[in-house]
Amino acid sequence: MERVGIGLIGLGTVGGSVARILDAFGERIGQRAGVELYVKRAVVRDVAKYGEFSFEVTEDLDALLDDDEISIVVELIGGIEYPFEIAKRVFARKKAFVTANKAMLAYHAQELLECSEGIPFGFEASVCGGIPIVEILRDSLVANEFEGFEGILNGTSNFILSKMIQDKYEFDEALQMAQKLGYAEADPSLDINGGDAGHKLLILARLAYGINATPEEILIEGIESVGLEDMCFADELGYVIKLVGIVKKEEDTLDVRLHPALVHKDKELAQVHGVKNAILLHGDCVGELFVSGFGAGGDVTASAVIADLVQVARLRNTGTCPYPPFGFFKIPQALRLKPREEIESAYYLRFVVRDEYGVLAKITASLAHFGISVNQILQKSSNEKAKIILITHKIQEHKIDLALDQIVTEGLLLQSPYKIRIQ
Repeated sequence: MERVGIGLIGLGTVGGSVARILDAFGERIGQRAGVELYVKRAVVRDVAKYGEFSFEVTEDLDALLDDDEISIVVELIGGIEYPFEIAKRVFARKKAFVTANKAMLAYHAQELLECSEGIPFGFEASVCGGIPIVEILRDSLVANEFEGFEGILNGTSNFILSKMIQDKYEFDEALQMAQKLGYAEADPSLDINGGDAGHKLLILARLAYGINATPEEILIEGIESVGLEDMCFADELGYVIKLVGIVKKEEDTLDVRLHPALVHKDKELAQVHGVKNAILLHGDCVGELFVSGFGAGGDVTASAVIADLVQVARLRNTGTCPYPPFGFFKIPQALRLKPREEIESAYYLRFVVRDEYGVLAKITASLAHFGISVNQILQKSSNEKAKIILITHKIQEHKIDLALDQIVTEGLLLQSPYKIRIQ
């Protein structure tokens, strides 16, 4: 069986798992792949930490890139610009490239496509861990035009929200638990502010629709402001709160956004708990397709990396990639990204007011002034304060914002109003 040398850049959680799986199960993988994959060399910052591995571990990136026995380079270090420079150097040496780096792809997908010049590269591990969503969108559902999709794309944030509703943890308590269990980094910013999931959403939107956009061009909101109180109110109204990525095609417009959303308890996404990810697709041929699985972890992500390695290894001798990495040889239609103010949604609104006669009537009158009708009302009173929860019918976002501004100026509120969109 032919042997294919792999160069790893990074031997952390995922890189270490890739190396160990190839070592332990190389024969089994080779029987399926038709080639033997082995790690020839790895590059790390501190060689002394990695004495357990039998292959060469070095700090010399050039030694890896110049090694003729290495056919495929795997980047697993994270970041944006430095990994992008590495990718360009890999392609310049006509080596295949595999990455799990969703941030680099979110910002540099088009440049990677251009500088690869048809050399195979894979990025299955960049989105949803062990769920083969890249292959599903690019290959398995090639017959479909997508009406849209929605998904839970970050396991850390989903774990936090799950603990809040299931065990009544406050946000900070749930975050600390996620860190203790290794689901969240010491600096969890990208997980809780939506950045990580937003990068993944853009990759999926590009695969499904061919758009070329950056994170700054879409709505991305995190879960930092979601409180236990709102989780409980949502539960009473028949919903759970999830961090949801949404892509919807509307004629020549594409609505792409990621934010906390109330999801009805009967929906599939509402049943996805803990560190799992999930995607609900809507294709014109296949109908609805729901896929779910673990979205993070060393072995889970390594499984996706090795799937790419097998695919790329089968293609490396051709000198070219017979499929477009991002799903299109030619983009069928230029789509306009929907501006935030044009978003249409139903909304969960929370107001804290003095418990006085006529306050609710004034709030609903302000909403009605902007054409906003109310679907459900929930009111809780204590200590001369009232918390009023309203569920609206669907309305454009800019009208909600105008109504909330007017309510604030009327001096009715004891704290700023809070809104969450409803999916």
